[in-house]
Amino acid sequence: MTVPAPAARVAAIHIAPGVRLPTRSVESVVAEAGAGLVGDRYHGSKHRHVTVQALDDLEAAAAELGRPIDPGLTRRNITLTHGPIPTRPGERLHLGEVELGVVRIAAPCRLLDDELGSGAVKALHARAGTVFRLLTSGTIRVGDEATRN
Repeated sequence: MTVPAPAARVAAIHIAPGVRLPTRSVESVVAEAGAGLVGDRYHGSKHRHVTVQALDDLEAAAAELGRPIDPGLTRRNITLTHGPIPTRPGERLHLGEVELGVVRIAAPCRLLDDELGSGAVKALHARAGTVFRLLTSGTIRVGDEATRN
């Protein structure tokens, strides 16, 4: 008998008040449908409301890079305990009470080589997470279950 894998959970939340300002770790964040995460640099943008990555992808990238990758340094908002993360436009993800819709796969930012060291962009290629639009409002908390539908 096969035991189902445990559900993914929110492992970390990071927001940054400005585009080049450092992210800060928070235990919870208010998500506003159609607007973004309150206090984050992308709040009020049309489509890029929240970015989501998975720890197992970061661990694979870290093994390739040869050093650990701090989830906050990738500049993604939400880090899940594990993937897979939905990637096709129209797919949905629930983080606790909040529903998100896929916009596109997130490309690793060129600045990551400066922040994480040479080779970070290459190591994070295809592991940089997904960009989502917020479909419903609510609060996302560390520990919330992540479910696909």
